[in-house]
Amino acid sequence: MSRIAVVDNDRCQPKKCTQECIRFCPLVRTGKRAIYFDEEIKKPVITDLCTACGICIKKCPFDAITIINTPAELEGECIHQYGPSGFKLFRLPILKPGKVIGIIGQNALGKTTIAKILSGEVKPNLCSNNSSESAVIQYFKGTEMQTYMERLYSKDLRVVHKTQYIEAIPMYVKGRVKDVLYKVKGDEKAVGEVMEKLNLSHLGDRLLSELSGGELQRVAIAAALLRGADVYVFDEPTTHLDIIERFRVANAIRELAEEGKYILVIDHDLAIMDYLSDLVVILYGKPGAYGISSHVKGVKEGINEYLKGYLVDENMLIRKEPVRFNMNPPSRNAREDKLLLEWTQLRKRVGSFELTIMPGKAFRGEVIGIIGPNGIGKSTFAKMLAGALEPDEGIIVPYGSVVMSYKPQYVSDIAMKLGDMTVGNYIASVAGPEYQSNIHWPDLANGFTLIPLMDRLLSELSGGELQRVAIAAALLRGADVYVFDEPMAYLDVEQRMRVAHVLVKTITEKEALAFVVEHDITMLDRISTAALVFHGEPGTSGTAEPPSDLRTAMNQFLKMQDMTFRRDSSTGRPRFNKKGSVLDRTQRELNEFYYFVDSGREER
Repeated sequence: MSRIAVVDNDRCQPKKCTQECIRFCPLVRTGKRAIYFDEEIKKPVITDLCTACGICIKKCPFDAITIINTPAELEGECIHQYGPSGFKLFRLPILKPGKVIGIIGQNALGKTTIAKILSGEVKPNLCSNNSSESAVIQYFKGTEMQTYMERLYSKDLRVVHKTQYIEAIPMYVKGRVKDVLYKVKGDEKAVGEVMEKLNLSHLGDRLLSELSGGELQRVAIAAALLRGADVYVFDEPTTHLDIIERFRVANAIRELAEEGKYILVIDHDLAIMDYLSDLVVILYGKPGAYGISSHVKGVKEGINEYLKGYLVDENMLIRKEPVRFNMNPPSRNAREDKLLLEWTQLRKRVGSFELTIMPGKAFRGEVIGIIGPNGIGKSTFAKMLAGALEPDEGIIVPYGSVVMSYKPQYVSDIAMKLGDMTVGNYIASVAGPEYQSNIHWPDLANGFTLIPLMDRLLSELSGGELQRVAIAAALLRGADVYVFDEPMAYLDVEQRMRVAHVLVKTITEKEALAFVVEHDITMLDRISTAALVFHGEPGTSGTAEPPSDLRTAMNQFLKMQDMTFRRDSSTGRPRFNKKGSVLDRTQRELNEFYYFVDSGREER
């Protein structure tokens, strides 16, 4: 076991720091320097003299310095390090032709670094000063990665990397969708086929600057598919997509694997990763400090180990508590004495779009998942529930004096309007100045890692940080009804599970009511006691059915989408069935599209 200290550059805030971490280093008395402030990079640097005594960790007010205890078997497996004392990445996933390799793990553990290394955009420095191509090839000598790196550096492999930052595309690429795709590949037939495959045909004449996030995502994926590469790296390809679009994209990527391509996929939707991947790699470690790639695992075993929090091959505990799902459908707590909200048939017209909400009731203690395609009116209904929009017809009837709390879909709007406000002041403005005395504050502060963010400006936060702050502020408000519009967007798997746990715990303890609009079916299953299904023609008209128990609602939705899910016999998580498989046919015959456990006939 070796012990080293590293600095998390994202957390380190030298402008606000008294540099006690440097002044209190015990080696200063001897005239030696184990830690010093580098004026060029404006960050503390930890030297080889550091004994990892831990004093600097206790002195740092921003939790920016971490002691790494690395197993002896990892020594010599450091692939890349960002500057002196910076983030370290251990091991790389091994790509295999014709196989989709999925990466699961928290943000800031090196997923994007892995993508850039395997696409040739970053040459790994092997945590030394030697980052030559020959040194990298020599490092992997005798492994499958040696051949891959040789081909990569000799330009024998054409690589396409679909990055996660699709919002920036309109800043650099202009024009209509079909023209942009035709420039990628001047084959009208091929462009038409890809547009049809990803449901882009109706958007051909639209400008990129006019597209939504989900539409931009599909255009970026379409461009990647048209490039005819040998290696495809997809970084978060399901962001902004609804459930139907996610499976459409997954099927398109699987077709590439059938052509023998190298494919790496990084995503946070476990149901999609389970369906899409042949093999998975789990990243674990300390975000911002170090990340370790696990050995390659079968997709079912790998995801189950991740949920259980214990990696068998590595004998490594990565989470104290396992994540469990309901093996059987939860019952709906629909007692009339718990009735909190009721609505008549509602109608709302927004431009040319018309929304109809069928009459329904909602009760205290419920978490009602709202599910359906994009552009079908889910966010419009969420705004009506929160009082931000008035229905054109019908009324929403609260029982008693009901206070609403609303987390909007686009958290970036919060930063745009209130960018100069600190996180602490923003939470106080939403939840009240005494929010830290709220009984739920410790759970939120620890579970959402809020303490290091409290003095940061909203404009300085990443999408994931802003999302956590917005959810926490909404939950801390003393309300009866909570409305969350896509709370899992921008969050990694670990953060999604924490949000799910804290949300359910808070609503249960308050005996409040929550409505959650969400596309991640694994997380929707984790938090919902009931569900409300939307259907119709996206962009034209939408209809919402009354809330019903989760089993009824999901059966209804999955029938509409012509897909079936089963339960994993070990963890209870929902898993997508391949269309036409034995389990798919069996469940259709039984009219059971969502809750079905058959340990003897697991597909993989």
